[in-house]
Amino acid sequence: MNQFRPGATMPSGIGTWVRNRRTKSARQPAILFSGEVQTYDALSDRIDRLASGLSSQGIAKGDRVAYLGSNHPSLIETMLASALLGAVFVPLNTRLTEIEISYQLEHSSARMLILSPEHRATGEAAAKTAGVRDVVPLAEEYERLLHNGRAPAPVEVDLHDPAVIIYTSGTTGHPKGAVLTHGNLTWNALNVIVDYDVTSKTRALMISPLFHAAALGMGALPTLLKGGLLLLEERFDPSQALRAIEEHRVTSLSGVPTTFQLLMEDPTWDATDLSSLQSLTCGGSAVPSRVRDEYERRGLQFSSGYGLTESSPGVTCLPSQYSSTHGQSSGLAHFFTEVRIGESAHDAAGEIEVRGPNVFSGYWQDPIATSSAFTDDGWLRTGDVGIIDEAGFLTIVGRSKDMIISGGENIYCAEVEHAILTIPGVTGAAVIGVPHERWGEVPHALVTLEPGARLDRDWFVEQLSSTLARYKVPRTVDVLEDLPRTATGKVRKHVLLAQVLNGQAPNL
Repeated sequence: MNQFRPGATMPSGIGTWVRNRRTKSARQPAILFSGEVQTYDALSDRIDRLASGLSSQGIAKGDRVAYLGSNHPSLIETMLASALLGAVFVPLNTRLTEIEISYQLEHSSARMLILSPEHRATGEAAAKTAGVRDVVPLAEEYERLLHNGRAPAPVEVDLHDPAVIIYTSGTTGHPKGAVLTHGNLTWNALNVIVDYDVTSKTRALMISPLFHAAALGMGALPTLLKGGLLLLEERFDPSQALRAIEEHRVTSLSGVPTTFQLLMEDPTWDATDLSSLQSLTCGGSAVPSRVRDEYERRGLQFSSGYGLTESSPGVTCLPSQYSSTHGQSSGLAHFFTEVRIGESAHDAAGEIEVRGPNVFSGYWQDPIATSSAFTDDGWLRTGDVGIIDEAGFLTIVGRSKDMIISGGENIYCAEVEHAILTIPGVTGAAVIGVPHERWGEVPHALVTLEPGARLDRDWFVEQLSSTLARYKVPRTVDVLEDLPRTATGKVRKHVLLAQVLNGQAPNL
């Protein structure tokens, strides 16, 4: 058992990272946003003064401080200033409705909400309903908090103390608040640094929202810990992202398959200098072969990975050197993390289970859900189904809850979706189960197509029948302009199911 206990003069939380980095990298750029650079010296000073301002408003250890806004330096400042005080940061998804935001504010018992101008009306209304004590809009009132602030007295923060509460996407029912401790985030950052070779020379373009665990845990925190540069973009615009890569010599870029697809479909793709890129990390699902091929044509290879909010979020990573031989795999377990397959009824497929110091402490105010999230011997049950081969590579088969039972046969949607994405002209795919009088339910496909492409149902079925067992092949398909997604890039299948059952999708 670790006998070291951080004292008042040596807090161990993530809030100290930039303060400590200041002594080593004071003049190095930490954040680039909207053409303005913050050095580590300047960022540390603002974090200290904000922590003092929060303290003057009564924020203390254990209090929850929420943030509603797109990627912005103030999000990083609020998170780390809260951590310095031992308070808990609650980033909110900007795509949520007022009712959803109000629920999360009330459920987390947030004492303060910091919010950006574009979300002020929604945030203030939600905060009023939830009974939040203090609402601090950017930028005037926020800057006033920093104006007279001084470096606060150190607060003892244990690695087991909560640092962040991130609410799950809530695609079914109310979202749950995953509590990530200072230790969880620290060990996850170490995993990323080791497995993705993050250095002080890293220039990470952050185009995914920082209110999500992936961008926060896999991008922002490891880069700051190593003294690299974060280039923050408020929102993803393919043309702007490509300009930033060329102009600022970006070395690291992460996203979901759709992100990389949109980049390569942008008119400026071929003309953009991508020679600075060293790391492309794709999560959410396997990189489609045609996307991988196009990036390889430009001399770029993907590192992919698998994770979930509850593991801070990294579980596995596939280094780029394995992209050609294990391209459909999610890779190997992170350095300080263990992965296993739970008991399965047949074959080698089973529920993916995870153990390690990056695995969360539980769900906020939900002991029942917390208990059910773990096995009797302490492994996190992910709810995802996978296979681990003899070399340790994990392949995702599907979600245990994203499975169709048709005539007694199990159909994993992820397998069918991957097959659909190999069909020429298809850019996106989702498979759902729809009621069937004889079979109980059958798979139904919803796809998006390249501009000008058309899809014939019989040809579609024929293409899939060459790679999938007959019972797995969707006999009906809808062509949509876009698939509804969560901020993490996951398809909102409950929305699609409602549209299909209500006859709102154009069936072929």
